[in-house]
Amino acid sequence: MVAKNNFKIFNWLFLFTGCIFLATNISSCAKQGGASPSGLNIQYRVFNLSPDMGPVNLFINFNQVNTLGNPFIFGADHGYFYVPSIVTPFQFRQATVAGTPILPLNRNDILVSGAKYSLFITGSYLNNSLYPIFTVDTATSPANGRGKLRFIDASPSATGGLDVFANDTLAFSGVTYKNVTKYIELPVGNYDIKIKPTGFTTTLNEQQVVTIQDGRLYTLYAYGYTTRSDTAAFNAAIITNK
Repeated sequence: MVAKNNFKIFNWLFLFTGCIFLATNISSCAKQGGASPSGLNIQYRVFNLSPDMGPVNLFINFNQVNTLGNPFIFGADHGYFYVPSIVTPFQFRQATVAGTPILPLNRNDILVSGAKYSLFITGSYLNNSLYPIFTVDTATSPANGRGKLRFIDASPSATGGLDVFANDTLAFSGVTYKNVTKYIELPVGNYDIKIKPTGFTTTLNEQQVVTIQDGRLYTLYAYGYTTRSDTAAFNAAIITNK
């Protein structure tokens, strides 16, 4: 009788342990399939600035990161998102053509825990001139009463360089295509920001009320074509990095 009872207890413990193991694995799989930061605390941002590439999806370790049905589209800012893994490659695939990989955009960057990054995809898909501009968005804090601003020239046709004026004061000079400036400090306040071709007085884009806040980091980026007047025309936007 004692042996029989011991056998029942053994079976019960075995089943109980098995259920716990199964539940743990199911929970683990669910976490891996989502966009949980998993303690990495790494944030990433993608800008599709190529007017002829079409919408794209991002795959990390061969798993799609962006929400199904919500690809990165031209000119849209999808904001920062947490990366679920830093296992390479970071691969972009077309969202409308059977998930075809876009090889020039494959990434093998080393990402640091707690940092922020952005990828600005510019150039032309049809002309084989796609170019990814990778930026580290984490930087030292500005002095009290100041914010920081940098500029990215992602406009393929602005080959002669671009100048940026903040309240009619030259902030960045001769920034050429594909280049990223260092952050500069600006006193807090409102700014009228103008982008002009280097050496010319014509204003290509104007951001009339840009508020620089204490301790904040910002990125101004230019994209599109100065030679076009459609949706792919020259444009600019400013984002907050911190």
